[in-house]
Amino acid sequence: MNFSDYNSFFITSMSMKHFAVYAVSTVAMVLFLSSCSGTKNVAYFKNSDTVNLEASKMLYDARIMPKDVLTITVSTTDGDAAVPFNMTVPTPLSQGQRSSYAQAMLQSYLVDNEGNIDFPKVGSIHLGGLTKSQAEKIILEKIKPYMNEGETPIVTVRMTNYKISVLGEVTRPGMYTVGNEKISILEALAQAGDLTIYGVRNNVKLIREDSTGEKSIHVLNLNDAALINSPYYYLQQNDIVYVEPNKVKAQNSSVGSMTTLWFSATSILISLTSLLYNILHN
Repeated sequence: MNFSDYNSFFITSMSMKHFAVYAVSTVAMVLFLSSCSGTKNVAYFKNSDTVNLEASKMLYDARIMPKDVLTITVSTTDGDAAVPFNMTVPTPLSQGQRSSYAQAMLQSYLVDNEGNIDFPKVGSIHLGGLTKSQAEKIILEKIKPYMNEGETPIVTVRMTNYKISVLGEVTRPGMYTVGNEKISILEALAQAGDLTIYGVRNNVKLIREDSTGEKSIHVLNLNDAALINSPYYYLQQNDIVYVEPNKVKAQNSSVGSMTTLWFSATSILISLTSLLYNILHN
């Protein structure tokens, strides 16, 4: 190999070294820009000082849907009068208790696809589409003929399977049971640990199924304070909330899968060019 060949080889090796340095710099710059752009549009209700909240003056009351599971309690001054309507089912005792007896709990009622339940003595009662207070009034009227004159029973209806699901870019995705049968989109996200920095705030998807089984998808913008006036601000039972990842997360995911390969390749290139440089200068 003559001097010209050595010179050409040296120049090529130095070009490879420059390329390796350039590759590392490019990866670092992509990561830096991704972290900067990820801080945009993370504030909720940015226009809260300009939104009229008059339309939000309402008390939300959940409505009974098919496949809801209800517990119905009838209370009377005469305890025996309520017994036929407070059916119980035996349940196993907790571990550690040696008694052969079983504890009893109130019978639950599954609302069928037509919105009906079968209630003791009364038979079929249509509750689908009613609020809890409306259902309690209907049941009260149905059981009054079976009560002594002057008895004023109290009926309490509770939904035992009121739950919502939160998926996507949140800290703790999962299914959450709602004890008080009322939850807003913000409360649901709070239970899920809030959105991550990569969650898209202005394009949150709400998937809902109505009493006929028809599904619908609604877009919620958490950046807009007018969301409080939306009919979708409060969630219904079985609602699904999905927070999609932003472009930064997608880029980071792509970069993350290639980062090891990039750094391995550049490390090899730098090692080779350094080795060749040392050989040529020794």
